[in-house]
Amino acid sequence: MEVAIMGAGLSGLSCAIILEKNGITPTIFEHRKEVGDRFINGEAILPLLDPPIDDAIQFLSEQYGIFLKPVNNIQRLTFVSENEETTVRGHLGFINTRGRHKLSFEKQLMSQLQVDIVFNSKKTYEDLLHEYSHVVLATGDASFSEDISIFQKDLTTTVKGATIEGSFDPRHVYLWLNNTFAPKGYSYLLPFSKQEASIAIAFPEYEPQQADLLWDAFIKEVSHSLQQQIQITDQFQVSNYIVGLNKYPRIGNTFFTGNCMGSIQPFMGFGQLFAFLTGIYAAEAILGQGSYEAKTKSLIRNYKDSLTLRRLLESCDNQKFNLLVKSLNTETGKEAIRAKNHQYLTTISSLLKPFFSK
Repeated sequence: MEVAIMGAGLSGLSCAIILEKNGITPTIFEHRKEVGDRFINGEAILPLLDPPIDDAIQFLSEQYGIFLKPVNNIQRLTFVSENEETTVRGHLGFINTRGRHKLSFEKQLMSQLQVDIVFNSKKTYEDLLHEYSHVVLATGDASFSEDISIFQKDLTTTVKGATIEGSFDPRHVYLWLNNTFAPKGYSYLLPFSKQEASIAIAFPEYEPQQADLLWDAFIKEVSHSLQQQIQITDQFQVSNYIVGLNKYPRIGNTFFTGNCMGSIQPFMGFGQLFAFLTGIYAAEAILGQGSYEAKTKSLIRNYKDSLTLRRLLESCDNQKFNLLVKSLNTETGKEAIRAKNHQYLTTISSLLKPFFSK
């Protein structure tokens, strides 16, 4: 059995770890010069978005022997709208880094592998299809799947972010719901440490040149919410970023994982656990431990729930966001965010329906 993995991101490396643990040495092809060769940004793993898994770090280590070290755990999550602010406290998830950062998840996964990675690879999918018994597509690029399979494109987004310096609580995350600077989208702050944090705005269907005006408004809001001046040390922008879902998780001996499968959750733009699990499930299917299509059904349901919630939120104006954030400042609202092992769509939708019906 000869397995090729195209892409050395979260799903590709997770797949390789599971295969290697079971005696199969895959070949990983990466077109970049190193693992994590991309901009630095912060991401979050939130139990709210990954039911029924409450603690993804514990789950991956105990179930699959994949060991990850987050930057920190989240103890406070502050929701900010135009005129309201609510903070929820509890064990709410984890913060981690991606890309070139020395503690990025990509670099942590690579350290758990013995297999060599072919960097600066020029191999095409067709090359691998003819040379290997199994091909795992893990390029991190949904547009790659569009050429090979039937990919349902639900939206494209512009994401603009930065690393900033200031004074932060490393366990305190901010989420803004404000159409002034993130129309039909979202924005957030994720601390790396007491001195450094990642900020980003993401919004659909806007031309890239408009991002600068929205970004300037967002920077002012961040400074206002944190009551301090911040210094930008690094920036990035990604335009026409595809969010969607592959109709066929597997075609013949080809497995679609990560973004090639549809791991980006439309609601908040995260989806790291989805990426890990698609890589793991592809490896298990290659090992004869079940059907990849059957294993990914729950992930597909989760994606569709997330898309439904995003469509609901896109219908909100700032007045409705004010009402939503105010509703979270109740015990019922806070318990909805802290709840364990629930279907988040049902819970949060019950909070949102009064606002949508107005």
